[in-house]
Amino acid sequence: MSAEKAPRGVGIGLRHAHYAAFMAAPRAMNGVDWIDCVDWVEVHSENYFGDGGYDLHVLETVRRDLPVSLHGVGLGLGSAAPLDTAHLAKLARLCERIEPAVVSEHLCWGRSAAGALHDLLPMPLTLATLDHLSARVAQMQDALRRTVLIENVSAYVRFRGDTLSEAEMLAALAQRTGCGVLLDVNNLYVNQRNHGEDALEALAALPAHVVGEIHLAGHCVTPAGVIDDHGSRVAPAVWTLYEAALDRFGATPTLVEWDTDVPALDVLLDEARLARERLARRLPPARATENA
Repeated sequence: MSAEKAPRGVGIGLRHAHYAAFMAAPRAMNGVDWIDCVDWVEVHSENYFGDGGYDLHVLETVRRDLPVSLHGVGLGLGSAAPLDTAHLAKLARLCERIEPAVVSEHLCWGRSAAGALHDLLPMPLTLATLDHLSARVAQMQDALRRTVLIENVSAYVRFRGDTLSEAEMLAALAQRTGCGVLLDVNNLYVNQRNHGEDALEALAALPAHVVGEIHLAGHCVTPAGVIDDHGSRVAPAVWTLYEAALDRFGATPTLVEWDTDVPALDVLLDEARLARERLARRLPPARATENA
């Protein structure tokens, strides 16, 4: 099984609103070409499962210049229904076509006998769930012939029967299967606000070597709770938690997610700049220069 690693530096999501900019010659932002502001891009894998079309054409074109991270949102690893082998086959074909730097999925369920529910639903955090997920992650890695990263999710309910924290679940899953962890710092903050969980304890529960990528995103504060909507700039408290994560895990490749109310590319690149500044402070001098 191969052991791909996430690319260095800071990435952004490749979203339809910015296709034209990515397909054109590099555009200047404050006198700097956008390609110099982006180290890699992430896409949602399922959007590129077709064997043709403009979306795949854009991805293949961008891949010539930048590493790509394939981030899955539809496999539903924790579902009780059998793992969708047709979905896995499409993902494997996309991996062969794109040769991504990393492939990731979520610690969640999202399928039933009736079909896909199109949501990232939280799992009971128990040893039985760990057994179930371990078999599924192993099946996914065998099908793709590569190590994958599994992401923690924002959860709006917790189960009375939980015996593990989500971080403990991810640490055990990594130990059993050899998978890595995609650490979503915003999700940690959302769960801290909604459930009283300690985000710093979650960081401490994860072995430093298993975190292969970090996600940052915005959220929405409502009277009912905090919603992980990926629709705004990263909040100050999340930047602070990100800095704690970098102190814990080192200069980990970082993605700025922005999936709703997608802004102009310059705004997204400015968020990436803020992440890069924090990341550079954790790099040795040579790499800090390289990724500046």
